[in-house]
Amino acid sequence: MIDVALAEGLLQAQFPQWAGLPLRLVEKAGSDHVIFRLGDELAVRLPRHEGAIGQAKKESVWLPRLAPALPLAVPEPVAVGRPGLGYPWHWSVARWLDGEVATLDLADSWEAAETLAAFLDALQRFPVAGAPREGDDLLPRRDRATREAIASVAGVFDTGAMTAVWQAALDVPAWAGPPVWFHGDFHIGNVLMSKGRVSAVIDFGGLGVGDPARDMMMAFTLMSAGSRAVFREALGADDATWARGRGWALAAGLNAYCSYAKTDARVAAQTTRQINETLTDLRLSFGGG
Repeated sequence: MIDVALAEGLLQAQFPQWAGLPLRLVEKAGSDHVIFRLGDELAVRLPRHEGAIGQAKKESVWLPRLAPALPLAVPEPVAVGRPGLGYPWHWSVARWLDGEVATLDLADSWEAAETLAAFLDALQRFPVAGAPREGDDLLPRRDRATREAIASVAGVFDTGAMTAVWQAALDVPAWAGPPVWFHGDFHIGNVLMSKGRVSAVIDFGGLGVGDPARDMMMAFTLMSAGSRAVFREALGADDATWARGRGWALAAGLNAYCSYAKTDARVAAQTTRQINETLTDLRLSFGGG
């Protein structure tokens, strides 16, 4: 069990300089990590499952290099902890980022859309030498799982429309340009806002290089049709990149919906919107109402 007692024990054993600071659980911290606030200035993140165990080391290597080139705040790693006290994985300590998780209050904000596009543009321009390669960055590798997910939610969503979105993503040419950096999990839950404006991007566990379409997901988790158009224009995304990005958003939304919607109403609402926005976007691209 990952609880305050475990986190306190790991800190005492490995980073005693922080062991006396108050430690409290951050509620609704996401599906990959249990997060604790440590004092006023630090955060402790412990992976929940094997899929997140490489994040601590990856962020400690790359975020200090990327941060100066990015127009939004990102986590500042302070230390990487080792397995211990029966906990099997590496974990991290980072500077606390003020703000709250972005909400749909920003859905119609052209400013937010332009800010997030500028963030991606800066990320994509960063040199890729030595960058980590994520092994699952090609849509066709998700074909079987996505079609099975479409079939499994036939009573909830329009299966014909979902299949059309997915097939459109597979039918366009694959990314033929040089690999560029992507965040890898660029959605509403990984953006912070402060005073009504986007202030930070967090959770770089999927960070890698390859097809920039992977980060188009933000357009379908946060934005409305109008701000989505602003986002796309600011990025200069061509039709093929946009179609693949829409496919990524559908696949990711279905995966999260099938995994968590029955037990988490917040995830159910977010992913329902995400899936439906991909359907709306395809319909509008063909001139539908």
